[in-house]
Amino acid sequence: MKAAPLAGALLLAGLLAACEREAPPEKPAEPPKAEVELPPAEPTLLLEPVGFAALPGWEADEVAAALPALTRSCGRLLAQPDGRAVGPDALAGTVADWRGPCAALRQIPAGDDPKVLDAALRQILERHFQPFAVSNAGKREGLFTGYYEAELKAAAGPDAPGATPLYRVPDDLVTVDLALFRADLRGERLVGRVRDGRLVPYMTRKEIDAGALAGRGLELVWAADPVDAFFLHVQGSGRVVFPDGRVTRVGFAGSNGHAFYAIGRALIDEGAIDRKSASMQKIRDWLRANPEKAKEVMQRNARYIFFREITGEGPIGAQGVPLTPGRSLAVDSSLLPLGVPLYLDTTWPASDRPLRRLMVAQDVGSAIKGAVRGDFFWGSGEPALEQAGRMKQRGTYYLFLPKAVAERRKTAS
Repeated sequence: MKAAPLAGALLLAGLLAACEREAPPEKPAEPPKAEVELPPAEPTLLLEPVGFAALPGWEADEVAAALPALTRSCGRLLAQPDGRAVGPDALAGTVADWRGPCAALRQIPAGDDPKVLDAALRQILERHFQPFAVSNAGKREGLFTGYYEAELKAAAGPDAPGATPLYRVPDDLVTVDLALFRADLRGERLVGRVRDGRLVPYMTRKEIDAGALAGRGLELVWAADPVDAFFLHVQGSGRVVFPDGRVTRVGFAGSNGHAFYAIGRALIDEGAIDRKSASMQKIRDWLRANPEKAKEVMQRNARYIFFREITGEGPIGAQGVPLTPGRSLAVDSSLLPLGVPLYLDTTWPASDRPLRRLMVAQDVGSAIKGAVRGDFFWGSGEPALEQAGRMKQRGTYYLFLPKAVAERRKTAS
């Protein structure tokens, strides 16, 4: 369960470029993110085959750090029938095309020497995959933002000062997959509730904050701080620390279907926060310093997220596997396949220092739209927030496809 990215002039991954990562394990959920640069109305995905030598910094990357992500994605793919398409219009072939490459990945010998592991994995990738430079109608460069797993404290009880409920999915929430009615609406959904025999929009954040769901037994946990709870909604998943030290994970289970409103951009436009120093941390500090105004500002974002408890590893991405810090990337799954390796060439947050590494497409985000658009998962807690909150970088990436799929693409062209 993750939340999905929300993102025009994206200003930092959190609310400015916040990634509301909403994605349940079985299928990509409609995730939110932050303010982002708008992609063309009809992005055109183009793939150009290149050699591994064309990947900037390929030999320098510690590729073995991506092995856990690769292994998890392979496990998810191979649990499906051989004939199942991988990606939109079988862009990455079928599950059968992945059995050989995934079996080879499993043969990498265990060991403690990272250089040996790097060499073994690099050799397997070069033997079984063909890299493709990805472009949007020939434009190679796109926008890359960051997100993280939020952490917040649980309240001592529902009557504690500031206690804010995190709700489970209400039983009257209805999600309609429009592709069931018209094929050209694939990926489009409506969320609402039935009233007097008609589907109407679900309740807004303001209505829910006012108690519209109270008394229905939907409270999963109580957060100690309404601002932290709001940021958890933006990120879509996180860790909750209880007063006794116990920790549990919660993740995206659904949303009320309303559009995301970027409060960070609004605070800048209204002069509450200086544009040059704006960051997710600055937004959070302003909200806490202005509690009366903060409630009204947060309620401008009508979108509301519902949660479920996650047991085991997490957070969970849209592919349904635990995300790997620094190696999992959220992409536009209407254009690119989930579970597929990508090589990213961008820069570290707020710098020109190259950030080049092997990643795996494992998540989605509502603002992550376009052929060259990604959201970089930094991990959990404040250190991850520090990176995610500043990331708004230009970059490119390369999609890895099994050689059998690459050969068929070559023959078809």
